[in-house]
Amino acid sequence: MMIAGIGCRKGAAHEDILSAIETALEAHGLAVTALSALATANLKRDEPGIVAAARRLDLPLLVVDDTALAAVASRTLSHSRASQEAANTPSVSEASALAAAGTDAALLGPRTVVGPATCAIATSGATA
Repeated sequence: MMIAGIGCRKGAAHEDILSAIETALEAHGLAVTALSALATANLKRDEPGIVAAARRLDLPLLVVDDTALAAVASRTLSHSRASQEAANTPSVSEASALAAAGTDAALLGPRTVVGPATCAIATSGATA
């Protein structure tokens, strides 16, 4: 399973989200077809840009609750003060990807930041 965790500033356009996903995938030599789903924190569940990006890619959007984010927060690689204050996790995109990918998940690297959006890729199972 391969999950793209997404974080963004309020009001980020779906083009920004898609650009962050594409840039993160390219950094790891992956195609969008490798993704199983997008994931984000509960506080971003209704963010129009994230919802539209998931629809555009025809991928499910997994919403990660605060407890699950907290459980993986120590495994994130990046630390954003804004993420810490808003979601009580050092990186919404990294924690969302890790939590959604399962207990054996691993990040491929730190989040990718493109304008107002961030994307982190986590894998688990046979794709890890």
